[in-house]
Amino acid sequence: MAKIVSINISEKKGVVKVPVDKATLKINHGIVNDAHAGNWHRQISLLAKESIDKMRERGFDHLKFGDFAENITTEGINVYKLPVGTRLTLGECEVEVTQIGKKCHGGCEIKRTTGDCVMPREGIFVKVISEGTINIGDEVKILKESMV
Repeated sequence: MAKIVSINISEKKGVVKVPVDKATLKINHGIVNDAHAGNWHRQISLLAKESIDKMRERGFDHLKFGDFAENITTEGINVYKLPVGTRLTLGECEVEVTQIGKKCHGGCEIKRTTGDCVMPREGIFVKVISEGTINIGDEVKILKESMV
């Protein structure tokens, strides 16, 4: 079973995201109280624990969930392999994959420290389709995989 292992938010841009036990997802917004939320296609970012583990296996075992600025850390699903348009449930909420990866913004702290960062390659972005509350441990399920 795929699940949420961490939920991370920041109250303002440019600061490290901090873990929270639960979060409210809102349509046309993303995660309530997260500085990066807004009415655009990158409302929420996801990164798989398995992607973080790749960095840990290279000797960077100090890396924690949220260090890659991901809002949601998953386990049991390689999110970056999901095509754009794929619909997922995160607990009671539904989201749609809108972007795979991103351009690195001139070398984040992780890249400066380790020489690499998996987020630009393996992080994904979603928009909220149905709102509600998500919790650590909630199941992540593929509802409809896009054929695009």
